Amino acid sequence: MEKLDDDSLGASRSDYVAGAAKALLGAVPFAGSLLVEIADAVIPNQRVDRIAHFAMELQERIAGLEREHVRAHLTNENFTDLVEEGMRQAARSTIDDRRRHIANIIANSLTSEEISFVESKHLLRVLGEINDIEVVWLRYFLKPTLAGDIEFRAKHEKVLAPQYAESGASPTIIDQAALQQSYKQHLAQLGLLRERFKVNPRTNMLDVDSFGRLRTDGYELTPLGDLLLRQIGFTE
Repeated sequence: MEKLDDDSLGASRSDYVAGAAKALLGAVPFAGSLLVEIADAVIPNQRVDRIAHFAMELQERIAGLEREHVRAHLTNENFTDLVEEGMRQAARSTIDDRRRHIANIIANSLTSEEISFVESKHLLRVLGEINDIEVVWLRYFLKPTLAGDIEFRAKHEKVLAPQYAESGASPTIIDQAALQQSYKQHLAQLGLLRERFKVNPRTNMLDVDSFGRLRTDGYELTPLGDLLLRQIGFTE
């Protein structure tokens, strides 16, 4: 009996995964068939179940659009690039919320007159730069007041519970405080958050310390951060 070499086995696996993915996508009424047309170079060796779930999320969001309107964009390379990037990220995502966010960006690109496909792809790539915990922190700054969004804070209490690396704090608390700070710093590096500076109540001017440095008072959402939150499905 003729033996298959490693390359042949690898090709067989890829063909099987691609075939299974297309079968699953085909079961989704419109978005599935839409993705199949774009998927040949994207799906092999990816997580089939995640792609299929992403197709269902996308279908739910574009169900109210005219099919011909959506299909007309298949000749637009910027749109197909956006969808391909979305599929790659969806295949790597491990939670449903992330695939929902990706589907929202693509669906919103089809209805927004202000945001182009290229700009939507940029936002999608920015989303790909932040992890799921950082998405929660970004969303937190949409309503950062103490009484703001109690339901959201309760749902993500473990993530959002403040950790302070004070003198005598346990190593675990110190580690958690360092991680929380790094999430915010990363969001600021991407332009999604910015430092908020303290104002001296007596002079009504920016406050400075004894070294002449501006005193900070945490972070606040930037216009880019607000735009990303709206595009992935969070609104004021």
